[in-house]
Amino acid sequence: MSERPVLLKVDNVKKWFPVRKGVFAKVTQYVKAVDGVSLSIREGETLGIVGESGCGKSMTALSIMRLTQSNAKVSGSIVLGGQSLLDMPMKDFSKIRGNRVSMIFQEPMTSLNPVFTVGHQLMEVFRLHQGLDKKQAREKSIEALRM
Repeated sequence: MSERPVLLKVDNVKKWFPVRKGVFAKVTQYVKAVDGVSLSIREGETLGIVGESGCGKSMTALSIMRLTQSNAKVSGSIVLGGQSLLDMPMKDFSKIRGNRVSMIFQEPMTSLNPVFTVGHQLMEVFRLHQGLDKKQAREKSIEALRM
């Protein structure tokens, strides 16, 4: 039996965030939030990251998704389907976020906005990430809820 291909490969990723000393101070140093994370996910696999509060689980996932502040520093490599995510322009990355790479946050219930129906929020995802029209997004949302 042949091995399934690696879809996502994260190699020695480190991430630092700028900190200021005082309200009006410029950035004086960086604090490391992710320290040398490596992992790979093969076709058909799902990865769950577990650990103590504050150990870097969310920051690792947010770094892969490029959902952290833009003035953070990052090193290492993140490759999805042969494409470097760290080198990809943000406009190109936003086209694959939610379609080819996504995450479920620690508290998924807080991801829903109580002002809008669940259906509306599902439709928004399909319209934004898959370019579906309103009718197609509605059908896809109903299908997702049935599943």
